[in-house]
Amino acid sequence: MIRTIQHWMWIAVVTTLFVACGTSEFNPGQSVDASSNHYEEPHHQAPVYDAYTSSADAASLPGEEPSEEPVKPNTGDKFEAPGTNPYVITASDPQSTFAVDVDTASYDIFRRDIQHGYLPVEASVRLEEFVNYFPYDYTQPSHDSPTPFAITVDAAANPYTPGTTLLSVGIKGRQIPPSMKKPANLVYLIDVSGSMSSSNKLPLVKKVLTESLEVLDPTDTIALVTYAGNTAVRLEPTPVSEKKTISGVIDTLTSGGGTAGSSGINLAYQQAEAGFIDGGINHVVLCTDGDFNIGPMNDQALVDLITEKRKTGVTLTVLGFGSGNLNDSMMEKITNAGNGVYSLISDLDQAIDYVNKRLLSTILLIAKDVKFQIEFNPELVYGYRLIGYENRALEDHQFLDDTVDAGEVGAGHTVTALYELVMAGDELPSVEGAPEALDSGISDLVLEVKSNELCLVKIRYKHMEATELDPATQVNRPLDSSMIHETLEQASPNLQWASAIAAFAEILKGSPYGSLDNQTQIEAMIGQNSGTDADRLEFQSLMGTAFGLLNQPE
Repeated sequence: MIRTIQHWMWIAVVTTLFVACGTSEFNPGQSVDASSNHYEEPHHQAPVYDAYTSSADAASLPGEEPSEEPVKPNTGDKFEAPGTNPYVITASDPQSTFAVDVDTASYDIFRRDIQHGYLPVEASVRLEEFVNYFPYDYTQPSHDSPTPFAITVDAAANPYTPGTTLLSVGIKGRQIPPSMKKPANLVYLIDVSGSMSSSNKLPLVKKVLTESLEVLDPTDTIALVTYAGNTAVRLEPTPVSEKKTISGVIDTLTSGGGTAGSSGINLAYQQAEAGFIDGGINHVVLCTDGDFNIGPMNDQALVDLITEKRKTGVTLTVLGFGSGNLNDSMMEKITNAGNGVYSLISDLDQAIDYVNKRLLSTILLIAKDVKFQIEFNPELVYGYRLIGYENRALEDHQFLDDTVDAGEVGAGHTVTALYELVMAGDELPSVEGAPEALDSGISDLVLEVKSNELCLVKIRYKHMEATELDPATQVNRPLDSSMIHETLEQASPNLQWASAIAAFAEILKGSPYGSLDNQTQIEAMIGQNSGTDADRLEFQSLMGTAFGLLNQPE
């Protein structure tokens, strides 16, 4: 009876807050605090009123009390809307340049929110992270190739925006057999502030820690640093073979106090440097539910700190946990600065899955400062639009500047970029609310793309041993104009899946190029390409729930 009363009281609270919130507009790139009324998502309010039941509560670990707070994802989370790339008139700017991105947090947030019965905040959707969450069956580099990845290019007519052409550029990183894995020096920096007490936060951090003992080598080392009101070294670099000792320290972790994040970062890097392995993997894994709310550090100061620490050869990954305190934009920025990967863990299965499928590939990097530059043929392509990667854009001249920081690729990683093209003689799509096409006059750039080629893909990267001053290596891959498939069904399953994911994410983010009219085509393409892969099958189910919410009357 008490639970039923609480249940209906929560309905009343949510209803009151919803009515009181009001509306306002936001611009791409502005910060969005989902706890305030600075941003309203008209069709995003589809709460599950039985908010006490969640995957996080079901995943409570032995000895942990489940959280009794009603779960409403995104309440208090902060996002920075990436915006939507405009079309570019090829004759005015035939080159498109950006840094790679293999983060998955944006998709992880979508997964978390849909499982609780909510659509994600539009500002949280970074389309490339949806596409790159899934592996693709791209050509792998040969064992004797000096380049640590292989390039795959494909193109087909675009059914989601008729009259345009889809182009995909994908790379597949070299797989590293276990026998060739470098020795690892891992420092876990753990937020144990009071907000981490929920069952979908610190208990899941502990699961990640204990599970990592099973995938690392016995000779690898682990250190544990905690921060709350103050910071502490809970475990100095210790061989994984001493599992009992490490597990004992993990078991003692409890939450309470404020969040002295910046001092924790400094202490974690000190431990990483103390256990530094020449020629090995030296990596800090920050586990937190979000913000650093004690100390003078703003986002840029943290980025500057991490950028400076990166020079020591120590990289940084950020794992977010739970909801309600997530400073998403800050976590993405410091991960980029730390040459790592930003992901979110929201339930027990995902914690186990992350460690077993993603941990090693995120710390075992095979190429750094990886930049793409696609050079389009203005005689064949009238205009192009990069789908996603809005906050990873680079100036064209930065492609050849080897001091510019870019993205990293891990062992076995796949990276996919998609473009929407308007061929010569055709017109740009007329889309209400779309950003104005960029046209700055005829470019005098001397192009390398040949007359019979649709585009020339250029990828520039550095080997992991290279310094910031060392020159990068460049590889090129053209696509002949005769290679465009007449229909998407004739294209590779890779392009079919990636384009359907992108079309779905365009809808979620409120992009002017996203349309619910494409639902049937998206569902069909996803169904045809899900196969038996667990992640793809899960997405198919999540997508069904999302479309149900998207189609609810406003």
